[in-house]
Amino acid sequence: MSKVFVLGGTGFLGYYTIKELLSKGYQVKTMALPPLPTDDLLPAEVECNLGNINHLSDEDIRELLADCEGFIYAAGADERTTPQKPAMKFFYEANVLPTQRLARLAKEAGVKKFVVFGSYFAEFAERLPDYHLRDQAYPNTRLLQEQVAFAEGEGSMVVTSLRLPYIFGTMPGRTPLWKMFTDQIKGRPVFPALKGGTTMVTVEQVAEAAVGAMENGEHRHTYAIAALNMKFQDFYKMMVDALGQTETTQVPVIEYDQVRPMYEEMDRKATEKGVEHGIHMAVMSEMQTEDLYIDPAETMSVLGIKEHDVIQSIKETLEKCVKD
Repeated sequence: MSKVFVLGGTGFLGYYTIKELLSKGYQVKTMALPPLPTDDLLPAEVECNLGNINHLSDEDIRELLADCEGFIYAAGADERTTPQKPAMKFFYEANVLPTQRLARLAKEAGVKKFVVFGSYFAEFAERLPDYHLRDQAYPNTRLLQEQVAFAEGEGSMVVTSLRLPYIFGTMPGRTPLWKMFTDQIKGRPVFPALKGGTTMVTVEQVAEAAVGAMENGEHRHTYAIAALNMKFQDFYKMMVDALGQTETTQVPVIEYDQVRPMYEEMDRKATEKGVEHGIHMAVMSEMQTEDLYIDPAETMSVLGIKEHDVIQSIKETLEKCVKD
């Protein structure tokens, strides 16, 4: 395999995926929404097209992909988006329909390997059925996104999906998404946590997993990647430390019933405004009473994910959040 197309190559995940591909000797072509975060973001050897691929004709897309054997789908809307109701329609149109079309056209263009960047909420929709995440717009459509991509690949294109957890790292020209959380904690005397935890990876590990899935992934397989499991309380304390508030901000663990009314009220106000969260806030918060952990051994050797210092990556990410 000599050339790989990365959709969204100037975004956080796409940028590191391109770096990993280049380090392994691949040629890379990308298309991403303008503007570039920095003028010199990508090396000159990367064929970079700025624009919205969804605005291209089928013929133009097939021509764009004609010399590519791999396609990595590093684009789409995530659960932080709060669209107009119904959220199911928004996420279906943002994630499912474009994936189905591009997977079909990629196969028609001769692409042999297709990797989708998905979400670990799809994983927990399967692992934690009591939360009925399949009834929530974001997990539901992430699961559907995988299935339509798998179906389009049948017969001649291997399609895999990476289910991505909390991701840390920095890149030129972009502020880490975690800034929205450090901004919430800034200056607060108390920032409570629920008793659960989450799994985490570095952005370099996402890139390694993407290339590994393209090279070694099996058709219709989903890979929930992980490197480090951490309690939410410990993560919030790291944010407090980054803000220099260790002596002034407490991070107690509280019971879900203490905050349930607040999150239910957030959902009610969203409804009044005519918007809807991809995962309702009452559901999202209750999930934080669970250890949303994944065993790194399930995917690291299969996909060739290397050991990275996740704690150091978190610290560097939070440091940039505080400075920007």
